[in-house]
Amino acid sequence: MSISFDKALGIHQQAIQVRADRAEILANNIANADTPHFESRDIDFKSILRGETNNVLSASTTSASHAPTVIDPEFASELFYRIPNQPSVDGNTVDVQKEMAEFGQNSLAYQASFEFLNRKFSGLKLAIKGNR
Repeated sequence: MSISFDKALGIHQQAIQVRADRAEILANNIANADTPHFESRDIDFKSILRGETNNVLSASTTSASHAPTVIDPEFASELFYRIPNQPSVDGNTVDVQKEMAEFGQNSLAYQASFEFLNRKFSGLKLAIKGNR
């Protein structure tokens, strides 16, 4: 009988990747808090995990000399613009407090999924080795 890691680990392996990619997007928003006309963006985590989007959040380059990008250009259309509570005069829509709160919540969810996977692997390891 073979072990199917996809069935054993559930959705948490994909959740970790999406959470890591979302952390990059949120960090990019925070880094551009003072950039005129920068528009804050985010992803709909639930719709991505439900498979409503066909693209993944992986960056690709066509040449080794290209710098890695935060967001795959094909996926950029799946990002949504965050509507600010109070827009700034220079057109920037980043609310640093909101972004920091979202980043913290995303980090906690990442840690929860990571801990879940860690426990799954511990259980699989125990099942393979036996109780000795």
